[in-house]
Amino acid sequence: MSNKTFRRFLLGSALALPVAMGAASAATAEPYKVFLSMSYVGNDWQAEAQNMVSAMAVAHADQVDLQIQVAGPVAQKQIQQINAMVQAGADAIIVYPISPTALNPAIQNACAKGVVVFAYDSSVTEPCAYNVVTDQVALATESAEWVAEKMDHKGNLIFMTGVPGTSVDTDRNTAAREVFAKYPDIKIIAEPNGMWSQAVARKALTEVLATSSWDAVDGVWGATACVQSWSLQVEAGETDLVPCGAEGTNGMRVMMLPEGAIEGATGTYAPMGAPGISLESHPGAGAVALKLALDVLAGKEVQKLTYMPLDAVTSDTVRLCEDGSFEELVSGCNTFNPALVPAGWFANIANPDTPEVGFNAALVGQPE
Repeated sequence: MSNKTFRRFLLGSALALPVAMGAASAATAEPYKVFLSMSYVGNDWQAEAQNMVSAMAVAHADQVDLQIQVAGPVAQKQIQQINAMVQAGADAIIVYPISPTALNPAIQNACAKGVVVFAYDSSVTEPCAYNVVTDQVALATESAEWVAEKMDHKGNLIFMTGVPGTSVDTDRNTAAREVFAKYPDIKIIAEPNGMWSQAVARKALTEVLATSSWDAVDGVWGATACVQSWSLQVEAGETDLVPCGAEGTNGMRVMMLPEGAIEGATGTYAPMGAPGISLESHPGAGAVALKLALDVLAGKEVQKLTYMPLDAVTSDTVRLCEDGSFEELVSGCNTFNPALVPAGWFANIANPDTPEVGFNAALVGQPE
């Protein structure tokens, strides 16, 4: 229990004081000092995740003083920042770890000083930390099986990888390879690295296609692979789009809608009935981690491992949202008008456990 938590415990336990005085004391308690430690931030998902953490902090502004630091894809810098956060009096640290193991000594030191540590999306192995993650093995397995089936379990596949070294990329790639290995007639012809970035993925795919053609490709798999592969096919005059999985971007889901589903939508960011399965890490994992950290600081029991919702969206289940309110999201809408958000923006933001955050939280960091 941190010193600030202990002080709050004493305030809440002063039963002999008048109720009005107890309420006033609680109201004047200082908010918890919470740090958000981000590593790689070069994509839309990380920006959206940061927005949702910020929105959760605003929703609990009486409890949270949030400070954000970015280390980049360098484990040593993130370690240094975590150590500095502890020295600065952190009550909780919410971290997107660049490595599942490299940060463990710094996390262990933080825990020893009474700091509550939550890793989100990408996990850590230090036992004192909490992890809020998407089941990456399930995500990769389901999406790879879908792509394999749409390929009739044969043909050439482009296999797109993400940020190397993270538990997310490692778990996904391992699980997907196991699926495709079951079908000897599926051949992985290229393994470009997209770094979970639309711009990087487009460049990587363009380089692959410089020595091949879409006629030689029967399927595509991997994060940030679908919007760019379909866009490149359309730009090349292709009309028979290849099956793709599994990013959760709004661009992918809009392209999966039937032609004409959105009036005025033109270009490649428009409904075209593209064959895909959309599954992605939930960008609200950090927001959930912050909410659970407040529970731990309040003395509540929280499980060490929390899984985020994982809902597959296919061409048969894609559904356009009207306003993106929390109520609409939990009722099943899963895609947004392209006039509202860019193609690389992630649409899988629904979570029944966080009514504080919805469309505006993910877009601009404002709670419901």
